[in-house]
Amino acid sequence: MTDEQHTSLAGQLLVAMPNMSDPRFSRSVIYVCAHDEEGAIGLVVNKLMGSLTFHELLEQVGIETGQTAEEIRVHFGGPVERGRGFVLHSSDYVKSGSMQVDETVALTATIDILRDIADGRGPRRSLLALGYAGWGPGQLDSEIQANGWLNVDADEGLVFDENLDAKWEQAIGKLGFDPSSLSGEAGHA
Repeated sequence: MTDEQHTSLAGQLLVAMPNMSDPRFSRSVIYVCAHDEEGAIGLVVNKLMGSLTFHELLEQVGIETGQTAEEIRVHFGGPVERGRGFVLHSSDYVKSGSMQVDETVALTATIDILRDIADGRGPRRSLLALGYAGWGPGQLDSEIQANGWLNVDADEGLVFDENLDAKWEQAIGKLGFDPSSLSGEAGHA
């Protein structure tokens, strides 16, 4: 595929094939935030960051925890810049510093969104992640061609659903076949 024919996968989900050799991405579902000739970035939407809580994260960045209505889970967004926070969220909240990914989802990486979420003034739906998945120029396209990833249409329910264990199967299910029928060999399904 030449640069002129490049098709962006921004706003799509990447679903790791069963044969994914990188354990960080085994059974991962990644929301692609940006994808062009320069490379791609995305956030893993189905893995948690271990034991770190939202309140602990707020304390680390000096935000008063106040009366947060709910405990927000901290996700493992990917192996790049794991100390940096990103909030993938519904587009009802778009501020300076937000990047609109598509008509329903935006990405914000400012501390202001954490304050707004803590105060109950944040987006309707959100996913807080530390780190991101990144690919250099042409790398993601090569990994897809090598049968490492499938891409499927994203929907708000799948992206923001709390049932992380079911996301991988649900994402593959959108393609209309059973995950056990997938082969790790290029050109075969």
